[in-house]
Amino acid sequence: MIQSMTGFGKSLLQLPSKKITVEIKSLNSKNLDLNARIPGQYREKELPLRNLIGNSLTRGKVDFSLYVEVTGEETTASINPAVVKKYMNQLRELSNGDETELLKMAVRMPDALKTDREEIDETEFESIEEAVKQALVEINNFRSDEGNALEKDLKLRIENIERLLKEIIAIDPERIAGVKERLRKGVADLKEKVDENRFEQELMFYIEKFDITEEKVRLNNHLDYFKEAIDSEDSNGRKLGFISQEMGREINTIGSKSNYAPMQQLVVQMKDELEKIKEQLLNVL
Repeated sequence: MIQSMTGFGKSLLQLPSKKITVEIKSLNSKNLDLNARIPGQYREKELPLRNLIGNSLTRGKVDFSLYVEVTGEETTASINPAVVKKYMNQLRELSNGDETELLKMAVRMPDALKTDREEIDETEFESIEEAVKQALVEINNFRSDEGNALEKDLKLRIENIERLLKEIIAIDPERIAGVKERLRKGVADLKEKVDENRFEQELMFYIEKFDITEEKVRLNNHLDYFKEAIDSEDSNGRKLGFISQEMGREINTIGSKSNYAPMQQLVVQMKDELEKIKEQLLNVL
């Protein structure tokens, strides 16, 4: 089963004085690119949270956000009385304004408010970890659902290439016969006597250059390998990408050797299906 790298997961955690929201979004990327937005008081726990997310998602451009909303009377900020009084004294020397107005100005000055560093409660952090795990379950379910849709489309494209390959195999004898006929006609037009045995040897040598038997066999093997890989337990977009590259080589070689318009038209259709496969594989985990 394959998974998409696109996904979204969200989890809510209600604590006695806080509401914590966890959001995880992911898009496709060659490697894991994790961007974390965490409130300052939880920064010391960023690394274990990163490891938790990285071990679950492995690849993708991931945005992790932790939002904290204080719902109780809890606050870590308090007025610094000594600093505020000093500011007010200085302001009085400049102006005989109303005390209330002076106070309003003083509390806006630097260091008028002090924030006490809040130690992270381990029980609270364990609850946050559980919320992150729940969001990871959601995003992985999302990725699996998207992966199912991708898998159906990829299998359809592979079936289309298989069908086109069968059509190529069916018209190949006709193509070879046409090549032979053109060569014989060309020799006849020269109105020169030729050694028939020598001509047959040269004809066989020439036909070998247009033979696509090996390419047909290899392409068919790659198609079978692709289907086997897509049905495996692990989602491996890189592996599928490598197989699709090998498929492309064989299709290109068939096209260059075909020298036959009906076959070249089928090759163009195969290339179109393969390009659609490659586009989809960019989003496979």
